[in-house]
Amino acid sequence: MTEFEKLVIEQMKTMDKLLDLQSELDRCKQIEAELRHLERDARLRGIQDEIAVKRKHLADIQDMFQKQTEQVIRSYRSSEKPSSFV
Repeated sequence: MTEFEKLVIEQMKTMDKLLDLQSELDRCKQIEAELRHLERDARLRGIQDEIAVKRKHLADIQDMFQKQTEQVIRSYRSSEKPSSFV
């Protein structure tokens, strides 16, 4: 085998390693992209859950406020003195 043939064979082996490594790198990049997407989805779900909790809390407070308003009105009405007609 000539020196040239040895160099070509060695270069072909290096090219195979390069292609394998490039393929592995592409696969890792794809996995990374999927993980980033899943992470965003997880964060989105977390935010959506937080929003749902806050909406429920807001509805509870609105309900409490409405009941307090009704109580204030009833209290005011019961404390009013009947007006006397002269």
